Amino acid sequence: MERTQKVDLRRALDTAQARGAAYADLRVVRLRTETIVVRNGKVESLASRESHGFGVRALVKGAWGFAASSHLEPRELDRVAAQAVSLARASVRVRGQAVELGEPVSLRASYRTPVQINPFSVPLGDKVSLLLSACAEMQAVPSIRAAEASVEMVQMEKTFLSTDGSSIEQTIIETGCGLEATAVSEGEMQRRSYPNSVGRHQTTEGWEFVLRWDLSGNARRVAEEAAALLKAKPCPSEVTTIILDGSQLALQVHESCGHPIELDRVLGTEADYAGTSFLTPDKLGAFRYGSEKVNITADATVPGGLGTFGYDDEGVPAQKVPIVRDGIFVGYLTSRETAARLGQRSNGAMRAESWAHLPLIRMTNINLEPGEWTLDDLIADTNHGLYLETNRSWSIDDRRLNFQFGTEYAREIKKGKLGDLVKNATYTGMTPQFWASCDAICNRGHWIVWGTPNCGKGQPSQAAHVGHGASPARFRNVQVGLMKPS
Repeated sequence: MERTQKVDLRRALDTAQARGAAYADLRVVRLRTETIVVRNGKVESLASRESHGFGVRALVKGAWGFAASSHLEPRELDRVAAQAVSLARASVRVRGQAVELGEPVSLRASYRTPVQINPFSVPLGDKVSLLLSACAEMQAVPSIRAAEASVEMVQMEKTFLSTDGSSIEQTIIETGCGLEATAVSEGEMQRRSYPNSVGRHQTTEGWEFVLRWDLSGNARRVAEEAAALLKAKPCPSEVTTIILDGSQLALQVHESCGHPIELDRVLGTEADYAGTSFLTPDKLGAFRYGSEKVNITADATVPGGLGTFGYDDEGVPAQKVPIVRDGIFVGYLTSRETAARLGQRSNGAMRAESWAHLPLIRMTNINLEPGEWTLDDLIADTNHGLYLETNRSWSIDDRRLNFQFGTEYAREIKKGKLGDLVKNATYTGMTPQFWASCDAICNRGHWIVWGTPNCGKGQPSQAAHVGHGASPARFRNVQVGLMKPS
């Protein structure tokens, strides 16, 4: 960040301390994004955006203040730092428990996402040609009324300084891609997505990620599956065995484990907007979250994960920490402030969407650890049930207990073999009972860290980029379709 270094950034920290801050930190962020969307053979959107600014947090008498600006110049550094202190002083009057940060964190370090091909160096014409080719393959299938292909590239450069003595530089690079084919016939619509739903799959990699997922090579199959769903049988209403593919299981982890382990939610500071959590502090180390097969880890170090980085936005190093071990709940995602309330040190989960946002506890890569099965063997071992793939819809209560999910694609399982196609498949459950019913998980050969680039939280709302490693897994005695009245 050469342009950043022309300004003495530490003057903001000096100003904050001179005005009475017990602690202060500064984040300078330069964000660059490029998004291309091709729909029905035409470029629908080609957007390139860049933003640059800084934010200052100040802690005064146990209360936070935050201020930000897009003008990186000496006088503005002083003004914003003073404003952050002023807001902290005002917050003292309404704060609850005083903020304690625990032991100081003082690091001088740097980090950069390892990439093979810088996505911003790939010619624009090559990107558009790839998406046009994929759209043409989808449009060649009868019944396809909408064919969409997209890519997105992100580069975030960060400088972090604190009065504890930290000085950290990071460059995070992300690349994402996706296909979506929509089939329509006789008043019915079915959609098929690839590699993931909600627009795209995304990771901290370079353009090699897009090449590996081969959009053009998979586009015809994706469209054919969407068309076939129009004539598929409806989802049955019964209690049965289900096998979830890795991408659907990733969302299951996100909603029913990732959010309830955010300690700020548990302690109530996110209750008004995002809800609380059933994983209250009395359950730590004692509560059975799932079966003995279930092991969940928060890992901000896994290569390629969308929640992978070097240091969080408090300057805490990225870490790999246990969340569920042999089915027992053992850990939260924490910040310096919330970890101190448990007598712990932060595990590095504080991140902000941009320079203009206050950091919040956010998921890193919340991963369901792989088991020992191959998918073929797992299906062969299942006498009756449903195989479900790719999320279509989701709903979960604000404590993350009761849920219903729908998938784009499902197949019957009969006597150990995949059978007829099923459309509009749904399943419901309660989080602990559902995870307790998990009796088999596929091996690392099936394990993928899926990217979720649109996780919402905070007020004003922030969108975080998080990841979830998962391979297919089996769950017994699950309600699919509509629940029959008793």
